[in-house]
Amino acid sequence: MSTESLKYLNPESQTDLKTKVFPRPGQNTTGVINWLTTIDHKKIGVMYGMAALFFLILGGVEALLIRSQLWNHNMDILSNREYNQMFTMHGTTMVFLVIMPLSAAFFNFIMPLQIGARDVAFPRINTLSLWCFIAGGLILNLSWICTGGSPAIGWFGYAPLTDTRFAEVLGDMGPDFWIFSLQILGLASLLASFNFITTIINMRAPGMTMMRLPVFTWMTLIVSFLIILAFPAITIALVELMFDRTYGTNFYDFLEGGKPHLWQHLFWIFGHPEVYILILPAMGIISEIIPVFSRKPLFGYGLIIFSGAIIGFMGFAVWSHHMFTTGMGIVATSAFSILTMLIAIPTGVKIFNWIGTMWGGRIRFDTPMLFALGFITMFMVGGFTGIMHSSVPIDAQHQDSYFVVAHFHYVLIGGALFGLFAGFYFWLPKLTGKILSEKLGKFVFTLMFLGFNLTFFPMHYLGMIGQPRRTHSYNEGHGFETWNQIATVGAFILGVGIAVGVYQFVTAAFNKKLKPAGKNPWDARTLEWTLSSPVKEYNFARTPIIKSRDQAWENNYGDKDKHSEKEPLGDHGVHMPDRSWCPLISGIGLFVFVLGMLFRKTIEVSDNFLATPYEVAIGGCSVFILGIIMWSLEGPGGYHLFPKENEE
Repeated sequence: MSTESLKYLNPESQTDLKTKVFPRPGQNTTGVINWLTTIDHKKIGVMYGMAALFFLILGGVEALLIRSQLWNHNMDILSNREYNQMFTMHGTTMVFLVIMPLSAAFFNFIMPLQIGARDVAFPRINTLSLWCFIAGGLILNLSWICTGGSPAIGWFGYAPLTDTRFAEVLGDMGPDFWIFSLQILGLASLLASFNFITTIINMRAPGMTMMRLPVFTWMTLIVSFLIILAFPAITIALVELMFDRTYGTNFYDFLEGGKPHLWQHLFWIFGHPEVYILILPAMGIISEIIPVFSRKPLFGYGLIIFSGAIIGFMGFAVWSHHMFTTGMGIVATSAFSILTMLIAIPTGVKIFNWIGTMWGGRIRFDTPMLFALGFITMFMVGGFTGIMHSSVPIDAQHQDSYFVVAHFHYVLIGGALFGLFAGFYFWLPKLTGKILSEKLGKFVFTLMFLGFNLTFFPMHYLGMIGQPRRTHSYNEGHGFETWNQIATVGAFILGVGIAVGVYQFVTAAFNKKLKPAGKNPWDARTLEWTLSSPVKEYNFARTPIIKSRDQAWENNYGDKDKHSEKEPLGDHGVHMPDRSWCPLISGIGLFVFVLGMLFRKTIEVSDNFLATPYEVAIGGCSVFILGIIMWSLEGPGGYHLFPKENEE
């Protein structure tokens, strides 16, 4: 049979490539093994998203327990220590196990489609980053069953709260689980970031210049650089903390000449860029949604990109505004105060660009657009209160009060989470091939918008009248009860809205009542909307040649010279790599190694002897090394597909 007949008459035909040493699961792998060994960026994105949604529910339950404890004065639903554990786990979960991996889910699924790639640059490393993320989440939550229970140190882990001499429970292991889990989660983020940067720089389709990249892909690139530059600081801080707790060093031990402020500087050098790591993906999503539902091109594309880069760059210059009350001195506080005011400028530029895009447009208020508008309004509230905190005297008054709690939740839930939900409603049709129920989606938005504002807007007032944060109770007679009860009712409304939304996302692929989406149900503008819904295994049957920034729109409505072309398929068809066990094996080895290190310390504490059993840790390290060796020897594998010309 000729090559032409293979390409166009027999799309199921394929050719197998033999692996060198270790067999790799092939094309016909199905079921659980298919998901455990996949290196397809779309499936990895789905698994990132599903795991993050699970942790979202878990973190939400922790938040509802916190709010229940604060329903009235002197409640006893949670003890003092249990309350500290709950807000530590809630904060760590929402930052590291929800917002960041939800962003990674969109990066994985959407970014390669937007640039015309068939996968990311390093598919197996991409899979390893997923298993490291899951390992980190498991390690953090296994702390509940360790000596002392989960950490009670806040998600920020300030010294000397982490000092073993100040532990409320003898042999408290919670902070150690917290330290190791963050290290593994950091490794996952770094692996993914190097992968995304390489993919965007090297694997763009012909004609996809940097200034034709969709804004979401630009934000993926900027966030990846932020992660690479920010995570070394917290890595150093955590290693030093691990040495203090395990080997008796004195980096943060003030009784032995250590510097507790060193931890704060290292943590916030990471922590403030982390804020933009969390919010910039949502800004990218909003920048894709607003033009589609305003029926207009994005206003000020170049300014949007430039302001995102400036926000990322300046994020490294404002960390000490978290430390205005620590006695840094007039010069330092003045410098960081001015820089904090300045960083509001590129943020404001983005908001005016979004408003300019909507101005004069024919706006459709579908569910993604509602969440986008909710993002803008609530992020603006969080931004305004952030500018207030750039003033040192005001920050000193609000420090450690509920006003600060309101501020950062307006940024990270009203901003980041609403933006991510907008992305779910916008892009899930591309994943599932089905349009989500508009009626149910608008119901979810109403519950979340109402519940969120009922929960967090009163906290501004609670902070102004003096309610401190991170306290498990309050006394009668301060006027806190009514506003806390309103906030608690709002929290349960918000929780119901999130739960219904998560249910809608998870069941979308199996709901037979939903209407088929087609290629482009929103009449959207970017390249991923030229593909079928759901997307084929190979993404693009033939590599597109890009002629415009809004290629899908130009293909439908533009002049013929702006229509995309396609490279010929060639005699080799589309090469698809085989699946691999090695990332999973390496991830399991890393997980066992960390448990072995923690198990070793548990043995020391409980039996009170110095013989340190490293056997489990050595076993885990051996499995990890074996996985890497198999990785290097298993060979390319793979198979060729010969899809028809129009099979995309």
